[in-house]
Amino acid sequence: MDIKKLDDMFVALEGKPKKNLVAAYANDDHTIGALYQAVQKGIINATIVGDKDEIEKVCKENNYNVSDFTIVHEPVDVKAAAKAVELIHEGKGEMIMKGLVSTDKFMRAILNKEKGLLPYKGTLSHVTVFENTNYHKLLIVGDVAVIPLPDFKQKITITNNVAQTARALGVENPKVALVSASEQVLPQLESNMEFSVISKMNQRGQIKGCVVDGPLSIDAAIDEEAVKIKKVDSPVAGDADCLVFSNIEAGNVFYKTSTKLAKSRIAAAVLGAKVPTILSSRGDTTQDKLNSIALSCLLAHGAKA
Repeated sequence: MDIKKLDDMFVALEGKPKKNLVAAYANDDHTIGALYQAVQKGIINATIVGDKDEIEKVCKENNYNVSDFTIVHEPVDVKAAAKAVELIHEGKGEMIMKGLVSTDKFMRAILNKEKGLLPYKGTLSHVTVFENTNYHKLLIVGDVAVIPLPDFKQKITITNNVAQTARALGVENPKVALVSASEQVLPQLESNMEFSVISKMNQRGQIKGCVVDGPLSIDAAIDEEAVKIKKVDSPVAGDADCLVFSNIEAGNVFYKTSTKLAKSRIAAAVLGAKVPTILSSRGDTTQDKLNSIALSCLLAHGAKA
């Protein structure tokens, strides 16, 4: 199924086996609300690691059936994150989600060298899916939240991860734009040179399952009119499924501009760990978190290689 809007993810998940999700320190209304809706939609079984009294209080206030969850009592946030990771290792979860615990504490549990979820020499990267009414399809973007200044190898990882996410969303051969300040290859811009090499690697089959081009300016990546005016000859230009930014500053500004000014709807996940990881902000809405659960379900079910 080719998913055109975020709501289509739930349709795509109909009839698929439920995935087991473990939530770390999910004591807050938004996280529990998203988990409850996902359980009601039949896409997950949910285990919540956190303060049992707080979880039951939230459920009572919102008329949620607390028996829909498996609750593991751990009232200390750091210990709750560690316990959630432990449950993944025990095979009790196929996805992990951050609740009210801070990002640094949650990631510390994920990245723990002895007990964490990162494979040897693995790299985590953040992927966001945007539904923007001003664009004709979903946009899959990386990295806006995890890797501050990706090196060459990390840029390749980000490229592969956004492409993997696009395939999970039904795009068979996604178009990946490597975004820089200009579509010209300018030696003074390091990212432009790296993006040129990554594009060539894709052309020669070293990066598979997608069509990659760059450097491309943001307008050349997503605006057909700009492509015509600039006479950009590219299989990706004007119709990108995915955007890869050169650093977290560019990616994060794009993220916040899209969500705050353009009112884009989002779903997000971190790839590269043993299981899909939902790294929602504590300020994200219930719907954002529900969308991210659905996205991670699709990733957990597997994308075409």
